[in-house]
Amino acid sequence: MKNDRTFFWRKLHSLSGLVPIGVFLFVHFGINYAAFYGEEAYNTAAEMMGNLPFRYVMEIFIIFIPLLFHGIYGIVIAREAKNNISAYKFEKNVYFYFQRFSGVAVFLFLIWHVGTTRIPAAFGADVNFDMVANLVANPVYLAFYIIGILMTTYHFSNGFRTMLITWGITVNQKSQYFGKVIGILLFVVLSFIGLTAIFAFV
Repeated sequence: MKNDRTFFWRKLHSLSGLVPIGVFLFVHFGINYAAFYGEEAYNTAAEMMGNLPFRYVMEIFIIFIPLLFHGIYGIVIAREAKNNISAYKFEKNVYFYFQRFSGVAVFLFLIWHVGTTRIPAAFGADVNFDMVANLVANPVYLAFYIIGILMTTYHFSNGFRTMLITWGITVNQKSQYFGKVIGILLFVVLSFIGLTAIFAFV
């Protein structure tokens, strides 16, 4: 019975990382990338998202609850994991270790990110180009964003690769290599978009 419950929660954890969190990641990066085209373009995109109908309902049930579940249960998984990277430096073992490490790092980054953007917005601050530009004007905060973006894109991309395996989609060595290539491409493309976006505010 315990194994059945663990299997269910781990599958739900895996699925929540792809939908809706993965979809939100693409949308969020897309909005931020609008900053590459200038302040007005970003403010227009941010205002459009801010004026969506049922915005708070969507934020709670599509973003915050799945993120909290994925993050908290991910920490439980990380604590239970038997990391032996110092003894076995195999490629997949390194991926396994950094998947857990990046998950904890992303969870902490998101707490900080929400605390510096969404909480001020709840008290009347405008989520606009100037808000983000003022944050990244601090080199420490800019470093947080760079690290957070890279940790996020790695965690999602490698998580997508491992999800293909655990869900029985890539079952042999050839298909798993193809999944690895997809994961690398996702990491490169998403990292490029995320870093381009954040440096547009500098």
